Amino acid sequence: MSLCVCTGATMTCTFGIGASTLIAIPKGPPVNAGGPIAATIMDFAPFANIPPFGMCSSILNPAVAAATAAALGVLTPMPCIPATAAPWIVGSPTVLINNFPALNQTSTCICSFGGVITIASPGEFTVMVP
Repeated sequence: MSLCVCTGATMTCTFGIGASTLIAIPKGPPVNAGGPIAATIMDFAPFANIPPFGMCSSILNPAVAAATAAALGVLTPMPCIPATAAPWIVGSPTVLINNFPALNQTSTCICSFGGVITIASPGEFTVMVP
C-alpha cells in the first residue's frame, strides 16, 4: 500500500534542476482524499498538470542540445518544457476515480526528453491505496 497522490504533491524529474507541484484536474465530480483533490493517472498534461522543473539538463531536449552545441560541447541546461505524452505508469488498479486508476506515490511518468518524473511527497498523508 502507498499513499494517494493529490493536488499539491511534490514531483521531481531526473533531468530537472528543481521540484514541481502537481495540479490534479478532475475528469468528473471532484474526489477529495484527506482534503485536497485526488489525482488519477490521467493527470499528465504538460503545464496543466505538470509544471516545469526549473532548468532541464537532458541532451534529448532540443533547446539543451542547441545550447550545448553552441557552447562547443559543454552541457548547457535550458528552461524545462515538460513533454509528457502518456499517462502515469501503473497507478492503483483497484481504486478508480471517475473511471481512471488513482495515482499513488510509487507511480512514474516519462518525459519525451528522457526524464523520469516521480512523486517526492504525495500532498496528503492519510489515504492509502494499493
